[in-house]
Amino acid sequence: QVRMVESGGGLVQAGDSLTLSCVASGGTFSSNAVGWFRQAPGKEREFVAYISENGRITDYTDTMKGRFTASRDNAKNTVYLQMNSLKSEDTAAYYCAVYQVGSTRRPDGYTYWGQGTQVTVSL
Repeated sequence: QVRMVESGGGLVQAGDSLTLSCVASGGTFSSNAVGWFRQAPGKEREFVAYISENGRITDYTDTMKGRFTASRDNAKNTVYLQMNSLKSEDTAAYYCAVYQVGSTRRPDGYTYWGQGTQVTVSL
């Protein structure tokens, strides 16, 4: 059983930066691609970023491309999400999960979700 634990969220001001971490345990982390998703109150969970097993392939939604960067350190079983130039609309709970099958941009393609970390961006 793989367990994912996110951390690094918090309250920041618009324009600030924040780095989220996702630590995996219980599996062969270097064999798993990982996705980041977010969910705001009353909204569906949406794709944020994808990073391949070796970190060489990344994907982002257009609204986050250039502001968010996913990276990973397989020696530490950790995936990161660097978020720059944060906006109020980035306020959400952020989740990481292990990619399993199908579209890399849909939540149903993922398993082993973390509990999420809250990011709140004030104006």
